[in-house]
Amino acid sequence: MIKGSCLCGSVQYEITGKIDDIVHCHCGTCRKAHSAVFSSVAAVQDKDFRLLSSDSLKSYESSKGKSRYFCGDCGSQIYAKRINTPHIVLRLGTLDSKIDAVEQAHIWVSEKADWFHLESQLPKNPEF
Repeated sequence: MIKGSCLCGSVQYEITGKIDDIVHCHCGTCRKAHSAVFSSVAAVQDKDFRLLSSDSLKSYESSKGKSRYFCGDCGSQIYAKRINTPHIVLRLGTLDSKIDAVEQAHIWVSEKADWFHLESQLPKNPEF
């Protein structure tokens, strides 16, 4: 069982299936919605995703037919859903459990932030 939650814990979920094909989305709407250079996401089948507590869950239709679901208290993005699809797009930053999946690709790099360099070899520090 895979578990996840928002920053404040008001929205909690569980996943009974696998998480595969992690991608980092650089599209402009993901960057704006997450206030980050990209959003790490993976598709999760609707049948495998269950909200455990969702009183604070809000949604916003960011583009026609696509809604983004987030905590109305702390603002954490939880998932996105397009109409007529059998899956959600899970925001992996909300995972509480470890997973075995590995990243597959950077997508929408045509819209990436101009100051972010995919090939960067910046130092990797264990803490600030």
